[in-house]
Amino acid sequence: MSADPSASAQTPSTQTTPAQADSADGTAAQAPAVQFGIEDGIAVVTLANPPVNGLSDRVRAGLAGALDEIEAADGLVGVVLTGAGRGFSGGADVRQFNTPAAHAEPRLRDVLARLVRLPVPVVAALHGFALGGGLELALGAHIRIAQEGTEIGLTETTLGLIPGGGGTQRLPRLVGAQRALDVILAGARLTAAQAADLGIVESVFTGDPVAAGIEAVRVRAASGEAVQALDDQPVPDASAIDFEAARTKARRNRRNARALLAAIDAVEAATRLPLEEGLDHERALFTELVEGPESKALRYLFFAERTAARVEALPRDTATRAIGTAAVIGSGTMGAGIAMSLADAGIPTTLVDTTDEAIDRARGRIRATYESQARKGRIDTAEAEARIARITPTTRQEDVADADIIIEAVFEDLDVKRTVFGQLDVVAKDGAILATNTSRLDVNLIADATARPQDVIGLHFFSPANVMRLLEVVQGAKTADDVLATAMALAGRIGKQPALSQVGEGFIGNRMLSPYRREAEQLLESGASPRQVDDALEAFGFAMGPFAMSDLAGIDVSEAGRRTFRVTADPVLLASQSDIPTKLYEAGRYGQKTGAGFYRYVEGDRTRYNDPVVEAIIEECAAASGVTRRTVTDEEIVERCVLALVNEAAKLLEDGIAQRASDVDVVWVAGYNFPAFRGGPLFWADQQGLDHVVARMREFQETLGEYWRPAELLVRTAEAGATMVR
Repeated sequence: MSADPSASAQTPSTQTTPAQADSADGTAAQAPAVQFGIEDGIAVVTLANPPVNGLSDRVRAGLAGALDEIEAADGLVGVVLTGAGRGFSGGADVRQFNTPAAHAEPRLRDVLARLVRLPVPVVAALHGFALGGGLELALGAHIRIAQEGTEIGLTETTLGLIPGGGGTQRLPRLVGAQRALDVILAGARLTAAQAADLGIVESVFTGDPVAAGIEAVRVRAASGEAVQALDDQPVPDASAIDFEAARTKARRNRRNARALLAAIDAVEAATRLPLEEGLDHERALFTELVEGPESKALRYLFFAERTAARVEALPRDTATRAIGTAAVIGSGTMGAGIAMSLADAGIPTTLVDTTDEAIDRARGRIRATYESQARKGRIDTAEAEARIARITPTTRQEDVADADIIIEAVFEDLDVKRTVFGQLDVVAKDGAILATNTSRLDVNLIADATARPQDVIGLHFFSPANVMRLLEVVQGAKTADDVLATAMALAGRIGKQPALSQVGEGFIGNRMLSPYRREAEQLLESGASPRQVDDALEAFGFAMGPFAMSDLAGIDVSEAGRRTFRVTADPVLLASQSDIPTKLYEAGRYGQKTGAGFYRYVEGDRTRYNDPVVEAIIEECAAASGVTRRTVTDEEIVERCVLALVNEAAKLLEDGIAQRASDVDVVWVAGYNFPAFRGGPLFWADQQGLDHVVARMREFQETLGEYWRPAELLVRTAEAGATMVR
């Protein structure tokens, strides 16, 4: 439904007519949303609604105006449909959803009904991107061609929707029901070559889209071949498709199962209904989804993620430093993952550790990862070898001397990290960025170990770093503006979702994780089992519950964070902590790596087995805390754990740790598996009603302890009748 612009186009050098209408809200347009001109008997219709040529009410009206002129013109040879700027069209204007503009006449369906019936060849000349409604518009043309490098796809399912402009009905008639179903369910962006292989576009070209479109019109007109509309194609055969198997698979998708199921229904309808009835069915499904909570949450996240990449305090034109080479200090799981993230983006990277044994392990881990990706078809063998070759393992720290950025990924200990940064201060070149991968420690204290604190920044990757999307960018007190701007840009370059944090215990994500785990552990003492807590939160939508996640990440790793917390925590908060995870740690139960944590595991099997040893530890800790165990409901589990996230999020916003509320939601969805279809903790809180949220927190304050006092920001926002996110 939207796109990242990736190419450029030119419009014909003819006088153009502003084929448009005022917006549905009555405001006059400042520039034509659709341009129209005739060149040597060929009409050129150009979408001109930057930055992505979204199909807003103005654009639809502009297209209708262009069709009026085309239908009235004499002697036309054909029509070229293209987009101005960097792409053809990114699809529907998502910001207009759930507003009157979305329902303003003409509908896209009405525009397409006229477009497909033009008696002369209509060529959609695609470039940059043709996504969502953009591709649906192109399906109304008789011929589609794409510039090399164009991204093409029906991406609606990623926003909890289905194509609503005929895509589920016309694409099956073009490429067959199975191929269409695969494309729609994946919501993926195909390359122009892939789209050509599937039959979505007829050919791939280089050069100017308008010139290529005009040539395609002339070739088709000269052939004498009659134009054929997709709308006239027969209902596609579906005898080989197992729609029920597709539904079974879709139900397992935690992010957007509802949209996937609707997409399957719509494509199946295309195989048994005439086009107009199929379009009616598609639109009914789309309308239901667009009004539903899942799509609203996913659309909110769509914009929140893009907003999170911006630093409000930095001018948009802040200079960045060139990153041509990189180095990573520490070759463990995290360090190797960071090195692979850099190599994946084409950045030559030096990977440093202290022993040959550590380097050999890292080298083996890296090769195994890339060879696995090649076997699964994610990359080819040549690319796998190229990425391996970009990583140079070494035991010589001086080999990082020429790196533009050096990322430290050693043990999470302040003294160790300060020692490493003191060493890097000596060997790194002037202007090199020095980044620490700390998850909790004070970046300012690490920066002070150097004579160049302005070059130091926190880059908190999440494990496995080559897979996880989130990157918390932690700004130190002395971090230079260009260093911050470079770090945010680098995140996008290596395929990460950045979120800015100021220095503070746990930054954004781990600071919120502490009260979330606190409630989960207290619920164990109250009477719940690890499995009940995990099951309840997984039913809410988390990919993994807190105890399954602890076992996966390592209880020994989280114990280091608990030690730091005990030193710095407020006494009221400290008293609320359970000793259960520490008791497990002391018993050598580190999780999956030792075959025992909150659950018991069998070697080679990640199945969680209940363990009476854990139950005994829980009962021991409950007795020590003076807790009488009782029946705990799943509803209480979800409410306490999620409200704890909400309250801490509000507190860290009060403290200025995050720059905006939506960033908090991005962090927890991208890095901590909060269910995307619920939008994030603060979006979820808004949907519950902040009055209700604050009232429940006050009840917990009375029954559980003073640490449940609702954040002042929550109280003020609720009293104002406002929301936490905009």
